[in-house]
Amino acid sequence: MVNFQWLVLPLVVTLSCFSFCKGGSVSYDSNAIIINGERRVIFSGSIHYPRSTEAMWPNLIQKAKDGELDAIETYIFWDRHEPQRRKYDFSGHLNFIKFFQLVQEAGLYVVMRIGPYVCGEWNYGGFPLWLHNMPGIQLRTDNQVYKNEMQTFTTKIVNMCKQANLFASQGGPIILAQIENEYGNVITPYGNAGKTYINWCAQMAESLNIGVTWIMCQQSDAPQPIINTCNGFYCDNFSPNNPKSPKMFTENWVGWFKKWGDKDPYRSAEDVAFSVARFFQSGGVFNNYYMYHGGTNFGRTSGGPFITTSYDYNAPLDEYGNMNQPKWRHLKQLHESIKMGEKILTNGTRSDQKFGSFITLTKFSNPTVGERFCFLSNTDASNDATIDLQADGKYFVPAWSVSILNGCNKELFNTAKINSQTSMFVKVQNEKENAQLSWVWAPEPMRDTLQGKGTFNANLLLEQKGTTVDFSDYLWYMTNVETNSTSSLQNVTLQVNTKGHVLHAFVNRRYIGSQWGSNGQSFVFEKPILLKVGTNTITLLSATVGLKNYDAFYDTVPTGIDGGPIYLIGDGNVTTDLSSNLWSYKVGLNGEIKQLYNPMFSQRTKWSTLNKKSIGRRMTWYKTSFKTPSGIDPVTFDMQGMGKGQAWVNGQSIGRFWPSFIAGNDSCSATCDYRGAYDPSKCVGNCGNPSQRWYHVSRSFLSNDTNTLFLFEEIGGNPQQVIVQTITIGTICGNANDGSTLELSCQGGHIISEIQFASYGNPEGKCGSFKKGSWDVSNSALLVEKTCIRMENCSIDVSAKSFGLGNATNLSARLAVQALCSKNRMM
Repeated sequence: MVNFQWLVLPLVVTLSCFSFCKGGSVSYDSNAIIINGERRVIFSGSIHYPRSTEAMWPNLIQKAKDGELDAIETYIFWDRHEPQRRKYDFSGHLNFIKFFQLVQEAGLYVVMRIGPYVCGEWNYGGFPLWLHNMPGIQLRTDNQVYKNEMQTFTTKIVNMCKQANLFASQGGPIILAQIENEYGNVITPYGNAGKTYINWCAQMAESLNIGVTWIMCQQSDAPQPIINTCNGFYCDNFSPNNPKSPKMFTENWVGWFKKWGDKDPYRSAEDVAFSVARFFQSGGVFNNYYMYHGGTNFGRTSGGPFITTSYDYNAPLDEYGNMNQPKWRHLKQLHESIKMGEKILTNGTRSDQKFGSFITLTKFSNPTVGERFCFLSNTDASNDATIDLQADGKYFVPAWSVSILNGCNKELFNTAKINSQTSMFVKVQNEKENAQLSWVWAPEPMRDTLQGKGTFNANLLLEQKGTTVDFSDYLWYMTNVETNSTSSLQNVTLQVNTKGHVLHAFVNRRYIGSQWGSNGQSFVFEKPILLKVGTNTITLLSATVGLKNYDAFYDTVPTGIDGGPIYLIGDGNVTTDLSSNLWSYKVGLNGEIKQLYNPMFSQRTKWSTLNKKSIGRRMTWYKTSFKTPSGIDPVTFDMQGMGKGQAWVNGQSIGRFWPSFIAGNDSCSATCDYRGAYDPSKCVGNCGNPSQRWYHVSRSFLSNDTNTLFLFEEIGGNPQQVIVQTITIGTICGNANDGSTLELSCQGGHIISEIQFASYGNPEGKCGSFKKGSWDVSNSALLVEKTCIRMENCSIDVSAKSFGLGNATNLSARLAVQALCSKNRMM
């Protein structure tokens, strides 16, 4: 028999080489990211894989691609992947390898931010809590214990990507990788150790030989060849520390996150587009939206403290994955316009011409081919301008806007002129399947803790996060106090000095009160109590609401009653310090330990039918069943009526709820002036309402038929007010200028069923209150109906010719449309 073994090895080597050698190259200079020899400007968007689900990923990625993005950016979340030291989890919605592969299949690139510190309003900044308890460790500094762990995890992630051929040098989608994160913002308090640490980070990252460039954001002293980048609302004035590096905007904040007690932040589409256009006008090469899809802080992943479960971020794709219009399409049109000049932007020379203090014409030109591409910006926050460019024409540039001029003589886009639809979503009660939910309840088992029985003891008041190691939000502190005379029982006050975030107090098994700090800060709890002769049991339940995720030495900020002090204050201000008493401790709720939220284990508990006495109870578990709503619209729970706690569907945590926490009733406005520099206090909404009333239930959490919802209520609520709803697109509006195309679109299989208003002329008002102006084309509605009725989407040429006015010019006309989307009954 002929031995072919000598042929096998070269064949394997050849196949291996084919797989690796087909890999592309990624390089750069000051004007471009160069991918496989092609000079590019890159539009990227942040989509964090754990803030959505596997089932949502393809749709989110496709909408990012449809929005003319080139890349998807995400952190790698250390705490989720290594919840216990050397015990890893990359399953389900933590399978970042699959996420990257889906991105590549869609034809997009990946920007991987390993960190592994992420900030991201994520619990403890993305660090696993076991790090906190390692002997001798100091996080994010020149500490060998920490550096060993950081390098081990970073190397593991890199090796996983290499094994899956995910780096661009291997033919994969990863074109950039980040090490550390926003360290330059906090480096000063770390002193020389901080500088040594950041140099070590760079050397360690480079030693991993990934074949693509490493970046560091907000790190002005990033060691070469690491590229330093900018984060913020505006980065046009940023310059990299090496003139040969590209100018990169790794976090363009499209909105802002929200905390319990906060109003809804809003950043206009006009201002985001202005920020992007100004960045590319000033020589920018890479822009990443933070966030493009914010998503949901499922489980206990929200940080802060006091970050809400929703991480919507007012992003182009909302928490549920719906297009946030007009922001999504306005930015899409911006990307299309800038990409028309990509070759000139990345190959040409740039020059500026000033017209007064606020107007700048930036010209990119390539003399070799005689091409030009221009940005004309007006940074005045209040005054519009008309600029005469002589042979290149006159241009009206609204205040705080940028016009993009192809050939420097044709306006492609202006950041303040929105020619995109506005979508208004409605929440629909799921009455057909879930008209009336039937609830049962069970008390949180507390006999042991109310009697002062824990699982371990200490003669001091322990710090909470180091004690719970993130097993639970809850830690019980219990002690006994002996009283021998009736005189010492009068007018006694319990004073607890706690570092938050929430405290519930019991004395001799009786509830005496609850309290929480402002924004998760330290507070003093004081309540009068009744003592008896003999042994008195004091039981304190401390609850965290997301661990601090940002600042220098943030990891050392204590939580819980750490050190107290705790006093009993009697008549004559006689004070007894209980801080050094023998304290008994228990981590977590008995209901958590018994997994009352898991349908498999909840059957072991005796549940009672809900009645008036069981409504408004503290420390209570509630359970109900509901049917999966038909269709594909996103599902949400309206939790109004509940107090504070956590929710699970079929054993999957959908996060913390706190609808009883009401936002302030000031500073809201029905309108938002996009002009002028943005900050999170500008253009806020939702005054006087719950900070978060609705909670996302991913359809992948649901069965084909019946589901179980579990609620743990801390402070008292009425589950009978909880409603299962779907989120559907309702009204859509468009207001487009003459010479543009108005695209209208319903989502989720819905169609345009009615044109409620249409006027080509000079219509007035806004979505929901349009009215005809001094002139319009009388059959505007008929023309729009002919194009759009029964269509999922339609495009309308906004021109005099399309509306029967021939070749009339200088009309200064626009088209306003309001339409209704309804379910397609043919589906």
